[in-house]
Amino acid sequence: MGNPLQLKSLNHISLVCGSVEKSIDFYVNVLGFIPIKRPTSLDINGAWLYNYGIGIHLLQSEDPESMPKNVHINPKDNHISFQCESIAEVESILKQMKINYVKNKVEENGINVDQIFFHDPDGWMIEICNCDNIPVVPLSEDSNVWSCSRFNSNIQNHQQQIQQMISMYNKSQLKFNR
Repeated sequence: MGNPLQLKSLNHISLVCGSVEKSIDFYVNVLGFIPIKRPTSLDINGAWLYNYGIGIHLLQSEDPESMPKNVHINPKDNHISFQCESIAEVESILKQMKINYVKNKVEENGINVDQIFFHDPDGWMIEICNCDNIPVVPLSEDSNVWSCSRFNSNIQNHQQQIQQMISMYNKSQLKFNR
């Protein structure tokens, strides 16, 4: 099987919004995303956000009134998930922000994963968890066992290497331009 499409990583998800402005506020002030520049050739109202190694592209609905209203929080529904340092801290902040949420716990062979589910302004489900407690175990026997945090630390190491290379390049350009 391998990687027939030569994929490197997940780049972004796109979400249709009733109000791009409300969604920007939510993703920036609740989840910590940062607005980034979009290509000026895009002829639709929207915004691009980035953090945690993933982009979120917000697209303004052409008919916001017809968008489905999802008020029931169902952990079995489609969602995007973010890992956190402290579920207790997340819960405390959501309470302060008066954001409704549902808690869930998954147990596997004595390992516990705590989950908190809530909606963005348009009803898209968000999960915050400590999922890196559970190792990622491939079904094929010839693959390595990973934890999400080990995988993410490899990404962080790679990003640090890129930053070091950029820094070295910039320093060399300064010397060259003198």
